[in-house]
Amino acid sequence: MNRVMLTATNTLAQLQQQMDSISNNIANIDTNGYKKQNATFTDLLTQQFNNQKDAEKEVNRLTANGIRQGVGAKLAQTQTVMTQGSITTSDRSLDTAFTKEGQLYRVQINNGDAAEIQYTRDGAFYLSPVSDTENMLVTKEGYSVLDENNSPIILSNKVKDYKISPTGTLIADLNNGQEQNVNLGVSYANFPQLLEKKGNNLYGIAANAGNANEIVTDLDGDLRGQIAVQQNASEKSNVDISSEMVNLMATQRAYQFQSRSITMADQMMGLVNGIR
Repeated sequence: MNRVMLTATNTLAQLQQQMDSISNNIANIDTNGYKKQNATFTDLLTQQFNNQKDAEKEVNRLTANGIRQGVGAKLAQTQTVMTQGSITTSDRSLDTAFTKEGQLYRVQINNGDAAEIQYTRDGAFYLSPVSDTENMLVTKEGYSVLDENNSPIILSNKVKDYKISPTGTLIADLNNGQEQNVNLGVSYANFPQLLEKKGNNLYGIAANAGNANEIVTDLDGDLRGQIAVQQNASEKSNVDISSEMVNLMATQRAYQFQSRSITMADQMMGLVNGIR
């Protein structure tokens, strides 16, 4: 295959992935707690042609002798950006928002017979009945919210009001005048680039990421003082629509250039084949 076509074809596939990432960011601009993703590129493969054997004849050499040719660009990684989103007030007592970057709630996902811990930044919680006298604290998708011991949070259904402290303690004021206190399970992402999106605004640790305890740190015990939660609030996504549209147009223009290079290479081969 023509080298120009090979380079353009490889790059087109990677640019399509970048457009998919940008489109996903734009689609989730109104998703609470959503964190945008940025794509970075690197050379897919380079080949060295040593066409100049005499080093003294090289002019303005920046690298080794010869010409280095690539065969396209590769999407190096799609990194999650954990910057803080804007905070909006809410009238629901179970709406919470983190006011520090990198903190995540722990939730339980049931995959068949196995239970898996995943993470979310969305602090809009709800109650799901589990018996005549008890409710379970869940996310809007129905996933169980975990406490500091990684157990589902079960609350009495005889509650007048809910309070959530700045350090993530849920206080349920019962009808009989007593209180039920539960510490929400909160973790801090030390390496957010090693978290992969699982869908439904959830994050999980990649299978080949390494030691999970190094990637996230559970803010329990003496570390609970680092938690920063605001009640009656929601955190919006950190997507900036203007910058995303600029990135989308730039990516589309690059896609257009690569497509045009294939057309030009085809035309040049047609001219060569037409020579008699």
